[in-house]
Amino acid sequence: MSEKKDRLLMIFVRNPIPGTVKTRLAKSIGNQKALEVYHQLMAHTAAVSAAAEADCKVFYSTETVRGDVFDDNRFQKGVQHQGGLGERMESAFSEACLRYHKVVIIGSDCYDLDSERLNHAFEALEENDVVIGPAFDGGYYLIGMKQLHPELFRNKTWSTQSVLPDTIQSIVQLGKKYTLLPALRDIDHLSDLEKTDLFNA
Repeated sequence: MSEKKDRLLMIFVRNPIPGTVKTRLAKSIGNQKALEVYHQLMAHTAAVSAAAEADCKVFYSTETVRGDVFDDNRFQKGVQHQGGLGERMESAFSEACLRYHKVVIIGSDCYDLDSERLNHAFEALEENDVVIGPAFDGGYYLIGMKQLHPELFRNKTWSTQSVLPDTIQSIVQLGKKYTLLPALRDIDHLSDLEKTDLFNA
């Protein structure tokens, strides 16, 4: 088996189809404007990820896209496995941890995320088993680890305020060391969007 590489940043995105992205936000601003916001979020995520000191792989929800904001020369590309969010993340980590020493995953909803914070997440894994970037809504915008811990993705009620505390509880029960990055805001609702310069209606 070839020697493991050091760092992989995985990015989960949805294929940008009207009516399927930012659905909670769309209830306030409509599907078309929500799609425009999502395109901007994807572009931001692509830019900060490309600047991170790591290999990058983007996982699309339905089909791989070439020639989009995720530069084909910088990003490995694939499709998320079937199942719920936990199952999909667990599958991605399972494969990635076979090839990389440190693996971090993000979504495409955090406009405040920057490449410095991504690099910090990888650095935190030098001294910790798990790193988490908490979101203000009770979930997280980032999670990283050095080996797969399936318990972190199982029996979680996703998109609720219990995700972060339940994940930390799982880490503690495993006896693993973790650290938290500063909390950031995901863009899920109009109130989140209004706190940014992301979109002018």
